[in-house]
Amino acid sequence: MPCLRLLMVLLLLAVPPWLHAAPPESVPTADDMAPRVLACVACHGREGRATNQGYFPRIAGKPAGYLYNQLRNFRDGRRSYPAMNGLLEYLSDDYLMEMASYFSRMDVPYPAPQTHNAAPAVLERGRQLVQQGDAAQGVPACVACHGTALTGVQKAIPGLVGLPRDYLNAQLGAWQAGQRHAHAPDCMADIARRLAPADVAAVSTWLSSQPVAGGGKPAAQPPGLLPLACGGLEGGLR
Repeated sequence: MPCLRLLMVLLLLAVPPWLHAAPPESVPTADDMAPRVLACVACHGREGRATNQGYFPRIAGKPAGYLYNQLRNFRDGRRSYPAMNGLLEYLSDDYLMEMASYFSRMDVPYPAPQTHNAAPAVLERGRQLVQQGDAAQGVPACVACHGTALTGVQKAIPGLVGLPRDYLNAQLGAWQAGQRHAHAPDCMADIARRLAPADVAAVSTWLSSQPVAGGGKPAAQPPGLLPLACGGLEGGLR
């Protein structure tokens, strides 16, 4: 609770009191976003690049469309985390997009892979699920949506590498337990529920052991193709 109280204080300091009543021309530009996102960096780290040793994910450099969708999901209750739900409850769509765009433009280095010396059998199972999927279980490969480099796809599919193993485990568990939702088709929920506990551990172990290629930049969206295998614009794992 002390952390939540701190975040609420930071949010009150960072969000101008006239935000929701002001005409569009008086809304601040991205140049003065830094003081307005102090509540974000309190958990996600300076410049939004949370380290891979913590629970909170990196948000710097994520596709703006993905960040915007997740901010809306927290605000509207499709994702449940009290600190985030409370912080975003009264923010407008326009303001959430400003926040998403601000963090999406950041280009800062990723930390080294977190996981070392994992059991070879666990790593191999994780690699198979991520790169090939498991047809017998109805599980598509993660690369089908999140890109061959697993750094995400514009405009709204997030990367999976560079995230803490504990965080990956928690998010897959949230999909399985119905604590995290996306607009239909909520394919990530369907896929997660087909994974056995050992498979969840294998996927998170393998992903958290991989280096981040190309500076973690999301791939360009293929022309005329909208990724839908993992929930389209609303799905995916952050």
